[in-house]
Amino acid sequence: MNSRTFSRSSRVVSEIGLGCWQLGGADWGDLDDERASGILHAAADAGVTFLDTADVYGAGRSESLIGSFLRERDGGFFVATKLGRMPDLYPDRYTEAGVRAATEASLQRLGVEALDLTQLHCVPPAVLERGEIFDWLRKLRDEGKIRSFGASVESMAEARTCLAQDGLASLQIIFNVFRQNPAAIFDTCREKQVSVIVRLPLASGLLAGKMTRDQRFAETDHRHYNRDGQAFNVGETFAGLPFEKGVELADSLRGMVPEGLSMADLAQRWILDHEAVTTVITGASRPEQAAANARVSSLDPLSAELHERLGRFFTDEVAPHIRGEV
Repeated sequence: MNSRTFSRSSRVVSEIGLGCWQLGGADWGDLDDERASGILHAAADAGVTFLDTADVYGAGRSESLIGSFLRERDGGFFVATKLGRMPDLYPDRYTEAGVRAATEASLQRLGVEALDLTQLHCVPPAVLERGEIFDWLRKLRDEGKIRSFGASVESMAEARTCLAQDGLASLQIIFNVFRQNPAAIFDTCREKQVSVIVRLPLASGLLAGKMTRDQRFAETDHRHYNRDGQAFNVGETFAGLPFEKGVELADSLRGMVPEGLSMADLAQRWILDHEAVTTVITGASRPEQAAANARVSSLDPLSAELHERLGRFFTDEVAPHIRGEV
């Protein structure tokens, strides 16, 4: 597993991380404790050191499972969590006391003395623009409760708002073959030494290349209940594409996949070829998926010709169909 430096720190993290939304046991369908533990251990065995979670994933379940895992394995893991989407804060009840309470709760569930990274979790743009929430995070950092802070955002406008804040360590964004616009801010991120954490690298599974138009998802899976943005931001599911169109576009990518690679390999390697990216937090519903994702780190970069072809594909075929603010 190759590593990349996190922000301005001396810490290095695995360039393929593990997204732990699914460990909450909600939003991606049911997942029991045994399988969740197996996924974490398989990822660690494959060299993954970066784990991304949030307090809202399973109302703390994902953090608690990671806390148990950390007690079972030797150190060296970098755990990034998030706050701001639990009902005591979201959408309009953000206070310093509330942010502090959320931080303390995450510390307890994870069983650590300080959070490696806490991220604002897609909080409303108005909250980001007021800016006081960043002051509260700086205070927590200065007190040693958190080592660094960042933000997970939905749009380029929100990303630019956050990049104006002193001390920002990271931006978490949706970036994949079906959502290429964020590359426009990568130079700024590099200049400011802000790490880029990429979520939804496979566009909710579309870019694994195995879905069909008649695919069915469990009622508890966000790909069922947020298919068209009914529950939260439409961009968080299938990268904002209508599902049937997304399947059609994924099918048309098959001819571009180099020999010896899967479509999931192609999708993740394409992201890693961008130097501004620090880590890609691919999710996994089975241990073998976590191991397969980790192996992408060892693949050779894609050719410049293929990058150009995928860029044209996005501009001509994908971008006109993306819904929501990007």
